Amino acid sequence: MAEEPGGGLDQTANLLGALSLVIADRMGDAMAGAGGRPESAAAALSALLHFLDRPTVDRLRQVLGLTSSGTVRLVDRMAETGHVQRGPGADGRSTSVSLTGAGRVAAEQVATARAGVLLGALDGLSPAERETLRGLMSKMLAGLIRGPGAVRWMCRLCDTGVCRGTEGGCPVGNAARARYGGPPAAGSRHTGASDLPGPRSAPRPS
Repeated sequence: MAEEPGGGLDQTANLLGALSLVIADRMGDAMAGAGGRPESAAAALSALLHFLDRPTVDRLRQVLGLTSSGTVRLVDRMAETGHVQRGPGADGRSTSVSLTGAGRVAAEQVATARAGVLLGALDGLSPAERETLRGLMSKMLAGLIRGPGAVRWMCRLCDTGVCRGTEGGCPVGNAARARYGGPPAAGSRHTGASDLPGPRSAPRPS
């Protein structure tokens, strides 16, 4: 007997796929319109604004999930548009990346565009439904974390201050600490999918 199309997919999973896709599409369009072209540039702007403090090119590569050469090309393009600048790394051998004034403006525009799409997607839910959804999404995200050293962080587009300012903090950071160990959550900036939370000025473990 042939297997059912979709490998046993149920409607909940199917709807999740459709919802994920439409939100990702709309966020991509909105962030591109705000100056975050391509998507990796939007993610780089967001990460540099919210939680990366003068990262090395290699750290940026890990966050974005690009190849080393792809990250260098991205930084080249962003430097040409005046959004980032290079500087010496902490060890004197590597190169760091930071936002310029124009880059910070562009990053804030990307963050505002992303927020508009996400808030609009929640418009049809009551406060109680939003709270229920928050708990469910927290549980799902915690179940999707990968080990230290993984690339393409799930929180690369997050406004980390939102979770940091919410009671309980970041569910991803909490799950990572529980699974792999790490510093207390208070006052920390989480990194998301693959690394443990830590102060913005300190390097993340890999």
